Amino acid sequence: GGVGAGQLFTGAWSDRIGRKKLIVGGMWVQALAIAMIALSDGFVGFATGAVLLGAGTAMVYPTLLAAIGDVAHPSWRASSVGVYRLWRDLGYAVGALLAGAVADAFGLRAAVWTIAALTFASGGLVAARMRETHGGDASATAPRPAASTPHRDRIGIEEPRPSAGENASLNASAGDEDGLRTIAR
Repeated sequence: GGVGAGQLFTGAWSDRIGRKKLIVGGMWVQALAIAMIALSDGFVGFATGAVLLGAGTAMVYPTLLAAIGDVAHPSWRASSVGVYRLWRDLGYAVGALLAGAVADAFGLRAAVWTIAALTFASGGLVAARMRETHGGDASATAPRPAASTPHRDRIGIEEPRPSAGENASLNASAGDEDGLRTIAR
């Protein structure tokens, strides 16, 4: 509930301040929340950690998808989201296996600390390696399309213009029941 409602605000917030700040900040809020849970022995600590974990997750989830939307050309955006979801969901599985192995070897608290440390390190990796894709300092780092080639996308990849037949396919598929567009090639 709280994570879903928070995403209504953080998605728009990332449009104003940029994606990178919310992704990094959200991951670090998540790491802090997980550390609070690791330190807690009672309800108040667990509840506070859970609320912070929800806030951090609300910062990260819509912003990662928006960053993909910023850089992926519409013709391959769905595939890009699929690849992102593959790696994200694989992380859940690997994380669960890792946490289980650490818990078996060193105890539950050590497993929670391990996940907190990995989450913090992931935020650090994003801080060091990700370029801003929207707002913030994106104008300084993101390539801009050349004015003489209006068919370039936002990151400068030149895409061929659709043929008349492809335009007809796009227009015809816009009314698909599932809302998905199919591009005939």
